[in-house]
Amino acid sequence: MTDDKISNTSPSLVWHHASVTRHRRERMNGHKSVVLWFTGLSNSGKSTLAHALEEKLHQSGCRTIVLDGDNVRHGLCADLAFSETDRKENIRRIGEVVRLFTEAGVIVLAAFISPFREDRERVRALMGDEDFVEIYCHCPLEVCEQRDVKGIYKMARQGLIKDFTGISSRYEPPERPDLPINSAETSIDDSVGLIFNFLVARGTISHEE
Repeated sequence: MTDDKISNTSPSLVWHHASVTRHRRERMNGHKSVVLWFTGLSNSGKSTLAHALEEKLHQSGCRTIVLDGDNVRHGLCADLAFSETDRKENIRRIGEVVRLFTEAGVIVLAAFISPFREDRERVRALMGDEDFVEIYCHCPLEVCEQRDVKGIYKMARQGLIKDFTGISSRYEPPERPDLPINSAETSIDDSVGLIFNFLVARGTISHEE
């Protein structure tokens, strides 16, 4: 990340340069920082996979954090609903948060439906290609509905939940995800292995499976 990505909103705001840099934090951690952005329909397995991968990374000595869509809406984004405008603001805020965590040297696992391609690409532009890995949890809508133990899809189809992605609000799948996962057919363990080995191959972590 470079300073030219910072847009001041007032002449009185000046970017402060810290002596402890991201590179020094990464060197102390023993791995690079990155944001792994899990996108897909509700019940496609994003959060389950993100937490399983975090466990694997944690056991390997990595500094990590999972940011989950539902959890974030209990705090940082509690004032937002699910209109298209609010969804865009939700992802904008998350983009700024994950950028801060990568500067701290942390591997961020961000699990958000993030239905609009433009919003995901905006976060990628904010982070840069090296720091943003888009993981598409591809799962057919009918499979997501079969997994729906909370009954939210049923309520959405009955019109009890408005602006529900995949039913009454659109989902735009990634055109060229960095790592597609067929979460309808691939087990959690195998999916974790795929992503872990991907991180090793790109030099983010140095551990081997």
